[in-house]
Amino acid sequence: MKTISNKSKILFLSTFPPTQCGIATYTQDTIKGITDVFGKSITCEICELVDKPKANPTQAFTLNTKNKEEYAKVAEQINADKSVKLVHIQHEFGLFGGNYGDYLLDFLNVIKKPLTYTFHSVIQNPNNELKTFVKLLLSYSNSVFVMTNQSKEILMRDYDIKDEVITCVPHGTHIVIYETPDQAKQKFDIQDRKVLSTFGLLGEGKNIETGLKALPKIIENTPNVLYLIIGKTHPNLIIDGVDAYRDKLEGIVKDLKLENNVRFINQYLDTNELLDYLKATDVYLFTSKDPNQAVSGTFSYAMSCACPMVASKIPHTLEVLTSDCGILVDIGDVNQFAEQTIKLLDDDNLREDMGINAFTKMRASSWENVAITHMNTYKTLMENTSEIKFSYPSIQLKHIKKLTTDLGIIQFSKISIPDLESGYTLDDNARALIAFCMHYKLTKDKDDLPYILIYLDFIERCQKPKGNFINYVDQENREHIEQNAEVNLEDSNARALWALGTVVSHTDILPESISKKAAKVLLNSLKWAETIQSPRSIGFATKGLYLYHTAVPNLYVAAIINKLNAKLLSNYEIHASSDWKWFENYLTYGNGVLPESMLYAYLVTNKPIYKKVAIESLDFLMSKMFIDKNFKVISNNGWLHRDTEPKEYGEQPIDVSYTIQTLNSFYNAFGTPEYKAKMKMAFNWFLGKNHLNQIMYNPISGGGYDGLEKENVNLNQGAESTVCYLTARLLMENLKLSEIKVIPIMKHKTGIAINS
Repeated sequence: MKTISNKSKILFLSTFPPTQCGIATYTQDTIKGITDVFGKSITCEICELVDKPKANPTQAFTLNTKNKEEYAKVAEQINADKSVKLVHIQHEFGLFGGNYGDYLLDFLNVIKKPLTYTFHSVIQNPNNELKTFVKLLLSYSNSVFVMTNQSKEILMRDYDIKDEVITCVPHGTHIVIYETPDQAKQKFDIQDRKVLSTFGLLGEGKNIETGLKALPKIIENTPNVLYLIIGKTHPNLIIDGVDAYRDKLEGIVKDLKLENNVRFINQYLDTNELLDYLKATDVYLFTSKDPNQAVSGTFSYAMSCACPMVASKIPHTLEVLTSDCGILVDIGDVNQFAEQTIKLLDDDNLREDMGINAFTKMRASSWENVAITHMNTYKTLMENTSEIKFSYPSIQLKHIKKLTTDLGIIQFSKISIPDLESGYTLDDNARALIAFCMHYKLTKDKDDLPYILIYLDFIERCQKPKGNFINYVDQENREHIEQNAEVNLEDSNARALWALGTVVSHTDILPESISKKAAKVLLNSLKWAETIQSPRSIGFATKGLYLYHTAVPNLYVAAIINKLNAKLLSNYEIHASSDWKWFENYLTYGNGVLPESMLYAYLVTNKPIYKKVAIESLDFLMSKMFIDKNFKVISNNGWLHRDTEPKEYGEQPIDVSYTIQTLNSFYNAFGTPEYKAKMKMAFNWFLGKNHLNQIMYNPISGGGYDGLEKENVNLNQGAESTVCYLTARLLMENLKLSEIKVIPIMKHKTGIAINS
């Protein structure tokens, strides 16, 4: 059965569900990752590998691997499909017929599409025949994926394969919302148990009996322990309805009187339920006995769900399981499994630290990140790769709502768990108010209104009699003199004006009580606003005052905008030169707000000097952030000072978001296509176009990761990063919806240009 699509196709030769095997599931998850990240321009299809004729094929192509004649025939069928741009073969020697699976050569001799492989097995110390065959396979492609560095080293050392041919990509994992085991156990009503688990298609290689034999000693120490053995027996091992391996395990349970401490979950669970079980696990027992097992998906999944680990020493665990994530033991050593499991069960802090470290380490291997790595290699093999575009993830509010209490949005998060002790800030509630106004304008979702009111009430609560604001309130709604006396209070106060102006600009869709409250608080702050001095504070305040003025024209507000931006213009005239067209001698955070402020001053006053400086300074800033068609955030590692080389790493979502907001404002004002193109390039930073090739958001919850460092992503999802990601995502959604027709804001006086 062939499907019709005008997108480029990647065709996978693989087993595929409902076939129950690890490679089938791996391929399904790989395809989902590629589709989630690149589905806008790429579609994936299957040439399903089966071992007997299939009466009703459900995939694009089907290959009966036992029939040698089919290999060339199926290759011809694939050649005839012009939309197939690449064939990706999931390779395991046992999948294909013949000696070492050499029937596959008949396919390779006919196929005319670019090829790559994933080698699921890489055998050390091959004999000459095996070595020759593997080299022959790669002669058709010069591209292969492996899942561990050790597999890469074996290919280079034992098979003489060149480094540049090999792409090392970790076994993919599913992104989950981090929970402690105590939280996750509630779903299964096992809060009173210490939970051990293992999962996968059961068979002798899993060596579950080692875990069972270790259990009596563990029970002596921890009587309430519960060992979950999750998964069906491998279908190939059930002969004439007899499940000998499971019978053997159940016999051990009975002989050792473990019935109260072992639970078999004899099901092929859907992914979400499996992940929930793993999140409820206190210690994961990885008992595999295959010393040559190159990679284990079950091991990867358990680590990605924050499971502290006691694991057999196999190549995959030896490479990945560092001592801060778990404990390695000898294969089949019952005493070691018992002793090390007891060690972890007795130390709550150690388990928590190991779980968080494992979770953090494995986030780089999410299926989304694996998809990006795959695509970067695919692009070296395919033609017309400029057509491959990122897809935008769905807009999710789960995490931002989770961060919000009746008082406001909590400042920080430990991974995805809100840190109540971090309290609340004016900054974060102002940003959240802007984002929810944007979301409400886009969706008209009435559920947004209570959140808009919470954030607005927090801003009102922070206002002082003279019109200015405090910035920090603790979890008990108390003010703290020391936190509210710190530097940058002017910035947070000015952000409050920006948020209040945003609310007023949405008067036509918001309840009157909300817009009136925002207008009252903003008007009360105008006397203070006149006194603002710092450049970024001027920018934030100007955005809010501009929005207010376009909705409710006010000469006093217009005069303040002019007064503030005259100060900013003076800064520019002092510091700017032919090669440094900027307002200061350095670029720090939120730089885009400065040219944006000049833009709004121009739109209010119509003074040409404001327009000239707005465009000059934006062009200069963009020259420092968009280099050779690559987007690079100004590093917070010392920032960028005049006459110095830019620093690297230390990239924060807030600066990406501000860049997109600024470009959006200039695009709405002038309709210049370059601004729109740069918006898309900057947003791709969130989607994985960065130096680590990793996504910067949680697609399940909408949480935004706190920063991109040299070698890792900061997975904490605080209010600032989450709101900045959401704001950028909403702007891109609006851009997508408005690409048919552009209306410059200087001719359109609804006052929604900044963030809508």
